[in-house]
Amino acid sequence: MKTRKLGRTGPEVGAIGLGCMGMSAFYGARDDDESRATIDRALELGVTLLDTADAYGPHTNEVLVGKAIAGKRDRVVLATKFGIQLGPDPATRRIVGSPAYVRAACDASLQRLGVDHIDLYYQHRVDPTVPIEDTIGAMADLVHAGKVRYLGMSEASAATLRRACAIHPITALQTEYSLWTRDPDDPADDILGACRELGVGFVAYSPLGRGFLTGRYRSVDDFDADDYRRHSPRFQGDNFARNLELVALVTALARAKAITPGQLALAWVLAQGDDIVPIPGTKRRAYLEENVAAADVTLSPTELAQLDAIVPRDAAAGGRYPAAMMAFVNR
Repeated sequence: MKTRKLGRTGPEVGAIGLGCMGMSAFYGARDDDESRATIDRALELGVTLLDTADAYGPHTNEVLVGKAIAGKRDRVVLATKFGIQLGPDPATRRIVGSPAYVRAACDASLQRLGVDHIDLYYQHRVDPTVPIEDTIGAMADLVHAGKVRYLGMSEASAATLRRACAIHPITALQTEYSLWTRDPDDPADDILGACRELGVGFVAYSPLGRGFLTGRYRSVDDFDADDYRRHSPRFQGDNFARNLELVALVTALARAKAITPGQLALAWVLAQGDDIVPIPGTKRRAYLEENVAAADVTLSPTELAQLDAIVPRDAAAGGRYPAAMMAFVNR
């Protein structure tokens, strides 16, 4: 596995990481045995960055990941997050960033993970009711206490990221980024530009468009009854049909290159800069192996231009989250 450095002063990690959320939440039925086998296989293939959060489950994903890495801790750059308290629906979830909560959440994550430190600790979403200086200050205290090595933020705006970096170095910003979610490289938001200016690494979650860009899904009925995607705008009605047209174009280009659509989508993310580390999520070894192979795919300038032409910014139909959840991003 090729490696990339997270930020100016952060750790070196495998060029492709592993998002573990879907192993425990939001994407249908669980299979803990296969999930643990997938994590084992990821480590064998040189994947080092494992991404979880206390909200996944909630809590159960941290327990799963902790058990899977027991005895292998030195091979893992372990990332988890705090700050989202889940309610029965997106409109009732709370975002909490108070210093007291930061400390309590970290201790609880350490216990669930069964480790004595977290390598990369993210604020999962920015709490608009707490000055970012207070939240980052509390996170910095965790670094000084030896409980955390590096700090990260998720779905923060460029302005908030700058304020945070003035308090303590931020190693990584995690934000959704893929062929059909181009917010971070939009000049209006300048999120990637701010990261590069500040020496912050960029971790791209959902780089496969929540699986849609793999071409495996043809109907909303392909998802389990409790799969979050059944309620996501991009997977609804006419939006689904219009987005299938985009995937068909990506699939045709991938076939011409003798790779899968998912590998093409991941290769595109990797080609956007050596400071970007995608973390495609999966709970199956076969898909993991397919994803990891994308690290060896090189796209020519002509192929990158073709992709930009067939999937330009804002080409996707529908919002990336329901309205209630969109209120929590880019804060």
